[in-house]
Amino acid sequence: MTLEPTPVDRSLWFEAALLPDGWARDVRIGLKDGRIVGIETGVSRAANDQGGGVALPGLANVHSHAFQRAMAGLTEGRGPSDDDFWTWRELMYRFLDRGGPDEIEAITALAFMEMLEGGFTRVAEFHYLHNDPAGVAYADRGESAGRIVTAAETTGIALTMLPVFYAHSGFGGQPPAHGQRRFITDLDGFADLVARCRVLTGGMSDAVVGVAPHSLRAVSPDELAAMPGLAGEGPIHIHVAEQTKEVADCLAWSGARPVEWLLTHAPVDPRWCLIHSTHVTEAEWRGVVARGAVVGLCPITEANLGDGVFPAVDFTRAGGRFGIGTDSNVQIGVAEELRMLEYSQRLALRGRAVMADPGRSTGRVLFERALAGGTQATGAASGLTVGGSADIVSLDTRSAAFAGRSGDAILDSWIFGAPTGSIGSVWRAGREVVRDGRHVARDAVETRYRRALATVVG
Repeated sequence: MTLEPTPVDRSLWFEAALLPDGWARDVRIGLKDGRIVGIETGVSRAANDQGGGVALPGLANVHSHAFQRAMAGLTEGRGPSDDDFWTWRELMYRFLDRGGPDEIEAITALAFMEMLEGGFTRVAEFHYLHNDPAGVAYADRGESAGRIVTAAETTGIALTMLPVFYAHSGFGGQPPAHGQRRFITDLDGFADLVARCRVLTGGMSDAVVGVAPHSLRAVSPDELAAMPGLAGEGPIHIHVAEQTKEVADCLAWSGARPVEWLLTHAPVDPRWCLIHSTHVTEAEWRGVVARGAVVGLCPITEANLGDGVFPAVDFTRAGGRFGIGTDSNVQIGVAEELRMLEYSQRLALRGRAVMADPGRSTGRVLFERALAGGTQATGAASGLTVGGSADIVSLDTRSAAFAGRSGDAILDSWIFGAPTGSIGSVWRAGREVVRDGRHVARDAVETRYRRALATVVG
């Protein structure tokens, strides 16, 4: 199953487009070999122009565990005691008892397809299913990583591949638990895996490979120290301070809070993306700002798991950078994540338009900051610029939700007022991968997914 070849050249016309210097009307974007070769504004639509609606740059999804898409809706029953992240994690571990490379590929392809339909054009895949269901390494160490690459090629999404290093079950080098058997590797094996990922993505024109030490509880200090060298010039992502128990356990182990420990002992810099960082003190988040790192916020998953609310308003007002991710993929969409981010802050602060700068549109500020943070965290340029990749999302402005809107009101209406399905088309590297709101390979991808679920869920 392959997508159509990228057209050598074509032109797209939009009634409006969000360019780096602001909104423009009547915009023609010329494409060649998957890149933007020209942008004209204030021009009439020509007979051979394609496109329509309002054009936005595609966003990067800074944090995804694609395989968890298959769990959506299956972990909502209440257990005999209080439910939280840790009880959810046990359900997730049991979910991994079934499913091999074919199922990983099929589930990942569905998640990647839905990301494109939701306005994401790049994904940072935090990939840690390295072993078979019994915990035995595949003969090809990159077997499951290769299936992630194939899913990206099948759907057309740009890929930032983040193989995950996971060695311990808790702080202080505790031995891994049975439920973690599919994740576990050692440093030598992990170095081989990173090298294999670079080979696997070698045929993709704009793939990026970084590394992801899973969390402070899953790596030792010495193992963490090896990660920047393995990353090379690629990004470094890590879960940190997602849960209050994690903070308490880190304090018991080291006398420091997780982000505090990380800033003290690791060379955190703009290559790093700290996923969640939910439970931080002001000193900690100011330290992140000073280092220029990105915080990866996953508002829907953080709400679904009851993680808590990151202090995003104070953080961004101090110059902090964030990207958005879909994490467990319980729901997938740019507008949905940005809406949840703003609403979670409103609930915490009991105010409105709290993420916006004074006098500015909330939707515009959210979108621009997520675009910039996502670009930094995934190691790939973005935006509607000449010379850049033609990664373009068009909103279908025929919807009544956009009637009478222009400029920033379009973004506000999309994020806060439009129904799901307001995206008309998506072009990735110049190829139209979503048309009339549906991925062009949806039927085939969904058929494979249904077969995979028969094995995984039973």
